[in-house]
This record gives sequence, C-alpha cells and structure tokens, in this order.
Amino acid sequence: MKKKITLLYLLFLLIFAISSFAQEEEERILYYQMEPLDDSLFIQIQESLLIDPPDPKAEIVVDVRDNTNQTISVRGSLYPLLALNEEIRGRILMYPFKLNLTETINYGSLFTRVIDKLRFNKIVNPPSVFQISPTLGYINPFFQFMGGERFGFALKKDIGFSFGIGTPFSGALETNYYEVNFHILGFRAGLISNDDTFIENKFENNHNNIYFGKSYQINYVVPFGNFFEFGYFKTLSEFDSSRILKYSPESNIAVLPDGSILDPYLVEGEFYNWEIRYPVKILESTRSKFYIAKFLNEIHIGYTGRELSLAGSVFDLRFDALVHSREREPQYVCDILVQKIFDYWGFAAIAAGPSVIFGTLNNGKPGFTSFFVNVRLKIGSSL
Repeated sequence: MKKKITLLYLLFLLIFAISSFAQEEEERILYYQMEPLDDSLFIQIQESLLIDPPDPKAEIVVDVRDNTNQTISVRGSLYPLLALNEEIRGRILMYPFKLNLTETINYGSLFTRVIDKLRFNKIVNPPSVFQISPTLGYINPFFQFMGGERFGFALKKDIGFSFGIGTPFSGALETNYYEVNFHILGFRAGLISNDDTFIENKFENNHNNIYFGKSYQINYVVPFGNFFEFGYFKTLSEFDSSRILKYSPESNIAVLPDGSILDPYLVEGEFYNWEIRYPVKILESTRSKFYIAKFLNEIHIGYTGRELSLAGSVFDLRFDALVHSREREPQYVCDILVQKIFDYWGFAAIAAGPSVIFGTLNNGKPGFTSFFVNVRLKIGSSL
C-alpha cells in the first residue's frame, strides 16, 4: 500500500513538473527585440510610422508589459504601439524571432543564449529579384572604402552608374585602383584610374600589392540570371621610370631565403576576365553571393555578403582567396564590418571593422601582410 502511495506521489510530481514546464514554455515574452529576419514586416512598420527611408535591419524593441502604455521603439525613437494598425500589431505580437530582454543572465547563459539565438532555418534563402537580374544587379546602395562590390545607382531602370575604390577582390591598403562604370542592358563600360591616398600609409610588406595606371574595361552579364559575366580589360599607359621607382622601390621588394624575388604587380597589357557567381541570401543578408573569377590572369574564389543577421547582430562579411596568379603569391582577404555601432543616422548607415590580408611576409613566412580598418556606407534603402 505504501509503495502504491509513493508511486502515485511520484507520478503526481512528474505531472506537475511537466505542466509547469509547459506553462513556462507558453509564457508570453512581453519585452523583446525583434530579430531582423523579416524585411517586409520591418519595412511596413517603419512606413506606418512615417520613417523614411525604412531600414529592413533597424533595431526594433517592443514593450507590452504595461497594458495601458504599450510601446515600440524603432532606431531609438519611441512610438505608441497603437499607432500601428491591428494587422501589423498582431504580426508584431506573434513574431516568432524574439530576443527576450527580461531574460536573466548568468555565466552559463553567456554561451547558451548565443546558440539559442541561432536561427538555423534562416541560414539560406533565395536572393532578391535585383540580385538575380542581369540588367539590374549592379544597383547597390553599399559603398565600401577599400575593395568589395561596386556602389551602383540607376538613372532609369537598367541605365546607371557604378563606382568603386580598389578592385572587387582587393583588401586593405593593397592597390591604388578606382573605377567609374556606365551600365546599360547588362553591358558595363568603365574607366580605371589611380589614387595613392591609401597605399601611401603602408610602409612594409608591399611586395604583393597591385598597381594600376589609366585603363578601360568592357563587360557583359549573360541573360537568364545574374550568374556569368565576361569582359575585356586594357591598360592605356605604361609605367615610366619614375612611377616604377615609386611603386617598386627596394623597400617593396622581398628576397626570400630560397633566392626567389617578390615584387609588386604593375598591371600592363590586355586581359580577358570572367566571373561565375551564385547570388544567395545567407543569414537574411540584404545581398550576398559566392563566386569564382578570373581577373587580370588571377583566379579568385570567395564570398561577399551585406547585412547578415546573427544572434541580434548585423554585419558585413567578405572573404576572397587569391589561389593562382602569374605575378603574385596566393593571399586571403577578410573583412568583418559591424553595423549598429554608431548613433542617429549612422546606426544603420555605417558599418566598420577590421580588414586583413593573410599571405607571405617579406621574410618568406606566412602572416598578416596588411591590417587596417575598413568602412562601409549605406546610401539609401536596401533592395
């Protein structure tokens, strides 16, 4: 009899524990930050609050702890939740990706919370229409100071301009290259020139740099998706003795222990370039792609993404591997630019962070040949 009573008591405790756990699981989160994983909802919220331009990665905090004073904060500005229509309010309250701001934190939760915030079902999604358009893919509101994708804007649909500092594959303090391009119906015609502002601030490990004079390029994106581009590149001037001495002084030449010589690449001649790319949305990024490209007889493999969202943080990520070159040693470029570190308009418009190049040092050993701060500006709203 006592055994039966003990078993019933244990069973009662088990049922009580399970029901208590279920109630905890169903407990409403009343004070939370919305993770930026639904661009359309974030834009609708801001348009309803007359915020222009809307930012799909804006920081939005919802506070419904007080039934008489429910609020929503967008980019630091506070609004009454009732300012939104009933449909949007319902979507906000039922939003599945919430960061609980009332959650108790301990030493263990510093690690477990990060894992809990990872949304594995949001890792890979289809890209936007603009990313896969062969005639509109150049439209890009992001302008990076050194390397990366070109900043592009449209005059009228598929007619527009793009501009970039550094080659699309170069890293920090690696080159004097900049370009201006005109786009129409998938064609891109561009002029390349040089500016030494950045490279003049780097005084060692310049043996793997790449330098340009006046040049031009013509490229075409094959229709049926923004997957393949090919083009022609030709220099318009040669390096005279004074410019050779400037870009390849003795301090920029490395003599390795085995006797091999590493010196900067001074680009001259004509080249046929191509790029195979696969646009994809990684971690709810605004735009991103994987690619393999041949540029100036060099093979690059890499990934570039803007505004990736992970555990409540928003950042840009770029990785480029120079795997083969007739003129230079292999090297690896990595940029991690973090958003939301500035205030006011810079909160969503500016991202900054380290830009590094890992390659062969001037003593022949592997190491970081360049390390600098890179900056990205967002001019306008995401597409």
